[in-house]
Amino acid sequence: SSKTFWMTTGMFPQELIIGFPKCVKISKVAIQCYLVRTLRIERSTSKDPVGFEQCIEKDLQHTEGQLQMEEFPLPEFQATYLRFIIKSAFDHFVSVHRVMAEGT
Repeated sequence: SSKTFWMTTGMFPQELIIGFPKCVKISKVAIQCYLVRTLRIERSTSKDPVGFEQCIEKDLQHTEGQLQMEEFPLPEFQATYLRFIIKSAFDHFVSVHRVMAEGT
C-alpha cells in the first residue's frame, strides 16, 4: 500500500528481510525510501534467512522533501531472501515506502 511504510528506530545499521516462497531469479531491484544515506542489498539462496552475500552497496543522494527512488539492475541471480541494510542516514529516522523485485 502506498499509504504504509517501514520506519527505523533511530540507530544504525537497520535491516529488513524480504522472503520469497521459493528461490527465484531476480533481474532488478528497486526501492523507494526517505533519508537513507548508505544502503546495502544482500541475498540468500538458503531455505532459511542465513548465509547472506553482498550484492550491492551504494551511497544515495539526499533529496530534501522527496522520496529517494533507486533501481539496481542485476545480472540474473537467484535468491530466496533479500536483506536490505541501511548502514547510515541523513537523519535519525528513515523510512522505506516500497521495495520491488523483478524477475521470474
